[in-house]
Amino acid sequence: AYRVIRENLPALPPAEKQHLEQLARSLTAPYRAVIRAKTILLLADNYTISAVARLVGRQRRIVRKWAQRFLKKRLEGLKDAPRSGRPPRFSPPDRCASAQAGLRTA
Repeated sequence: AYRVIRENLPALPPAEKQHLEQLARSLTAPYRAVIRAKTILLLADNYTISAVARLVGRQRRIVRKWAQRFLKKRLEGLKDAPRSGRPPRFSPPDRCASAQAGLRTA
């Protein structure tokens, strides 16, 4: 009932399709990466943006955003973009070390 022929997203090359399918089935990948992979796979299978939005539980504008980013940058477009704001004061290892030091003194 959800399928409608679309021509916005061309057929995926086998290597890209395999990578996206692997990511979509992953139990250890970040959830947002899994949803993005499923989004692209459904769009490549000729589902409409509205249908994909319902199936993955996202708004149409979000599905459209990831489709456009994928078309421009392929798999690289599905990664998170850099965030604005002040850079972290401490690196992740420093944060772990300070947290552990706080636990030792308590």
